[in-house]
Parts: sequence; structure tokens; C-alpha cells
Amino acid sequence: MTGVTTLDARAGRRCHGAVNPLHSLVYFSPELAEEFESVGVTDRSSVYLAARAAPFGPVGPGTVTATFYSFGHRMIAERLPAVWRQVSPERALELRLRAADRVLRRLLGEQTLKSPEVAEAAELALRAAEGCERGARPLYAANADLPVPDEPHLALWHAATLLREHRGDGHLAVLLGAGLTGLEAQASHTATGRGMSPRWVLATRGFTESEWQAAMAGLRERGLVDDDNTITDTGLALRKDIEARTDQVDLGPYEHLGAAGVERLTQLAGTLAMTAVGAGAFPPDLIGAA
Repeated sequence: MTGVTTLDARAGRRCHGAVNPLHSLVYFSPELAEEFESVGVTDRSSVYLAARAAPFGPVGPGTVTATFYSFGHRMIAERLPAVWRQVSPERALELRLRAADRVLRRLLGEQTLKSPEVAEAAELALRAAEGCERGARPLYAANADLPVPDEPHLALWHAATLLREHRGDGHLAVLLGAGLTGLEAQASHTATGRGMSPRWVLATRGFTESEWQAAMAGLRERGLVDDDNTITDTGLALRKDIEARTDQVDLGPYEHLGAAGVERLTQLAGTLAMTAVGAGAFPPDLIGAA
């Protein structure tokens, strides 16, 4: 990482915002569920945990709770390591990549996938990922040990995964420093109106309604949300500081790519992400306040 940057302070965040949907859309796709169903894994949470944790190998619940952070340990422990008796991590990685191939073909179309823009976006994203660091980045480091797929659209998905997990690992460290548990982080983000809706948190993260309400009560005691669970000025300032600190610890890949490359990747990935979103990549009620 260089000591001086010519990047706009939030250029990396904007680029991440454009690239990340190209990674995360796989986890909302019917294709991922279908691939895992073919080996007998039908529980939605088990599919997600196996697909995302597979780069670690056959780990148990402790590792996943620690590295995923905003998922309930009880839910994870009910599924790991049991799921590895149904599908090995190596097979799970194959299924995950096959699902990525299928969903990108469906959402973007064959003509787009063969376009020079996808190949260029993949090249830029991979170049940015060269600036990532393994230290204290467990999910990034595990994915960085995987081979880069040959096809440009899958190379782009792989690079998007590296960039997402690199930022995510740093973000969790910042949340911990801010004194927010994983559930409190989810709840405070939801309170801004830009985070995952409570319905989706409760349906996918392994927390109960009472645990959600307890987290909100804790945020109210700290003055971070008001009585109707809306973010306060104090809470908004904390969330802004968290994002700014995350930008700082995620600067490496974007400094490595350079300002012109970051701008071009943001443009290319943003166009692809908008196409995917327009084709129904994400549930319409995914984002929203309580």
C-alpha cells in the first residue's frame, strides 16, 4: 500500500458499491439452491453457510460465527459441521461456481457475458484484488487461495468476491471497535433505512424477534435510535464514522488499481449491476427500516 493516494476519499466505497452486487446476487439466486439440492442440501441456511464457508474447509460453527459476525451462533451450530456430511467443502465450491455461472447467464445474457466490457471489468477487478492483504482478513484470505476461473464473467465474480470479503473483514473489525455486536450492527444499519429489513434479518440470520427487540433496546439506551427505532443524529454519526473507518482499512485494492482504473471499474460494474438488479437479482423487500 502506498503512503500517498490520489483517490477521492470515497472512491473505493463507490467502487465497492458497484462491484459487490455482482458477488452477492449468487446468494439470493434460485440457482444456488438448485445446485445444492442436487446433493441433498435443501435447508436455505445450510446452503448459504456451506457455500460461503467452503473456502475454509470443513470448519465448525465457531469459525463461522466469528468470521460471519452478524449471524446467530445457535443457527450456525445447528448446521455446522453437520452439512459437511452431505457435501464436502470442495464440492460446495464447485456448486457455488456453477451457480454463479448460471445466474450471471440468466441475469446478464450470453451476449453481455461475451462482451469486451465484462472482460475489462474482470481484468480491473482482479488487478484491484492484487492490492488486498491477507493479514486479519480470514474470509478474504481463504477465497484468495482459490484459483481464478478462466471465463471472464466467472473471473469477475471471483474478483468481486475477493473485494467484498476484504472490505467485509475490515468492516467487522471496525464494528467491534465501535462496540456493536453483529446483531446491533444489523439493527443500527436497518434503522438508517438502508440496511436489510428486519423481516430478512430474522428470516436469514438466525435471531429471534425477542433478540431483535433486545438489540434495539440496547441501541436506544445508547441514544443511537429513538423510540420508533429510527436512527438518531448520534447513531447516524456513528454509522458514518464506521463507514469512513472501513474505507480507510479497505483502501489498499483501490490505491493499487489507481484513480482512473477505479473510476472505470465503477462504471463497468455499475452498469452490469444495474442490469442484474433490473432483471430481478434481489428481492424487492430486501432493504427497508422497521
